[in-house]
Amino acid sequence: MKDKQKIVTIGGGAGSFMVLSGLKKYSIELSAIVSMSDDGGSTGVLRDELGVLPPGDVRQCLVALSKSSQTLRKLFNYRYSQGGLKGHTFGNVFLSTLEKVTGGLDQSIREAGRILRIQGQVFPVTLKNVRLVALLKNGKKICGENKIYCDTANLINLKKLALEPSASINPSLKPIISQADKIVINPGDLYSSTIPNFLVKGLPEALAKTKARVICVGNLMTKPGHTDGYTLVDYIRVIEQYLSRGVIDHVIYNKELPSRELLKKYARNGEAVVKLGDFKKKLPKIKLLSYNLLSHKFKRAKKNDALGNFRSLIRHDSDKLAEVIYNL
Repeated sequence: MKDKQKIVTIGGGAGSFMVLSGLKKYSIELSAIVSMSDDGGSTGVLRDELGVLPPGDVRQCLVALSKSSQTLRKLFNYRYSQGGLKGHTFGNVFLSTLEKVTGGLDQSIREAGRILRIQGQVFPVTLKNVRLVALLKNGKKICGENKIYCDTANLINLKKLALEPSASINPSLKPIISQADKIVINPGDLYSSTIPNFLVKGLPEALAKTKARVICVGNLMTKPGHTDGYTLVDYIRVIEQYLSRGVIDHVIYNKELPSRELLKKYARNGEAVVKLGDFKKKLPKIKLLSYNLLSHKFKRAKKNDALGNFRSLIRHDSDKLAEVIYNL
């Protein structure tokens, strides 16, 4: 009998949710590594008021992997519309409270995972309370993931990203990465969702040592003030600045164009399709895999979601992408 594939994903919230939702349908050993720099919306309030680690991206991964009832999954994503909890999701409040009770986010994730009957495991990339900082070429800095995410004027002068204080990898991740068959870098906001994972000491080194195939899923759209005019080549080169060259083995790219209506909507906000660029010439050692991967399901922003206007309408189809990853 063939051993189950061991697949590890790395990313933030929405991108991880999408990738995990598709992969959980396969008979595999699935582990999700989650960024710990989020400080926007409900998560930011809970971090500031309770001194907890960010629960939002963790919640999305837990719900994605859940085999529990639709009602329970909806409960964890339920967002309060009034009262003192307005803007918070039940799952965020639950995880933060559980963290206070158990003494750590890793323990609270295990307990919540049992309740949600998750198919796989979810791990914070670090267990240290950190903030993302953007250091600019003019000597100034932007503090906080949410401020960086929403800043569309200053990131063009980015010198580098850093975590304050510095943080080391969650010790539980080293054996998982070393034993993996495939490691997937999920799509997501480049500077506020993807790169923060690679700022954690020990993660780039673990990825450099693993025998697993490292697969990067390319973003669909550029982000104003962050990645204007970026091609897929540009995205990969930025990631390689923090990982080093030679770590990424494969890149999955969507070659299907969204509808004209959606493209016009995005263009009004300064966003454009991520083009391929001169991939074969500039990244000859990385294998490019191009497929039609767009989702054609319309997703509306949830009511009382403070970040709703920032969430994407153009998305990958989780099932199509999972099939590519599984069969690779």
